[in-house]
Amino acid sequence: MRLLVVEDEPRVAAFLVKGLRAQGYVVEAVGTGREALERADGFDLVILDLGLPDIDGTEVLQRLRAEGVQVPVIVLTARADVHDRIHGLDLGADDYVTKPFAFGELLARIRARLRTQTRSARTVLETGKIRLDLATHRAYVGERVVDLTAREFALLAALMHRPGQVLSREQLLSRVWGIQFDPGSNVVDVYISLLRKKLGEEVIETVRGVGYRIATD
Repeated sequence: MRLLVVEDEPRVAAFLVKGLRAQGYVVEAVGTGREALERADGFDLVILDLGLPDIDGTEVLQRLRAEGVQVPVIVLTARADVHDRIHGLDLGADDYVTKPFAFGELLARIRARLRTQTRSARTVLETGKIRLDLATHRAYVGERVVDLTAREFALLAALMHRPGQVLSREQLLSRVWGIQFDPGSNVVDVYISLLRKKLGEEVIETVRGVGYRIATD
């Protein structure tokens, strides 16, 4: 499971990353709201501080939900007022933990949210004539089974989770390869070309200067 820690205090971020990695999670940390908005949808869960230096965490949460990003979010903040708790939950937070916190309790809350997410996750994605069965790891064009590599399947799934929406190369690199954007890399373009050869040229659309999206027709 991949977790994103959004925390601008270096010592707190380092503590969380070290502790969560020791529990077997793949963890990355960012320190700004802008980075959280760019990367959150590529993770299984987000731990979000509210007092960020550029964009308040409540606005980050609100914008994520407005964009249709349904990744579970646990707010981890020093704002302990009841009004703040209610406001955060109303904006779409899945849980709200105040600082100082017990790490064991945070772990329990993370496990609970990931269990809920696993139970409720869709196992079949359908867009146009393309169907992905996430449980069996099979891809179909109409009734025809298409043989995809693991990376091709992951890239197609990332696009199909957001039908009709444009995903940038940076977003796709983060979600599928788990790496930061490299302006000199053409790996996304190469794999898009491979998918088009197997699925049909019209299945994935290029939005010049922006990125790619799955065709919804």
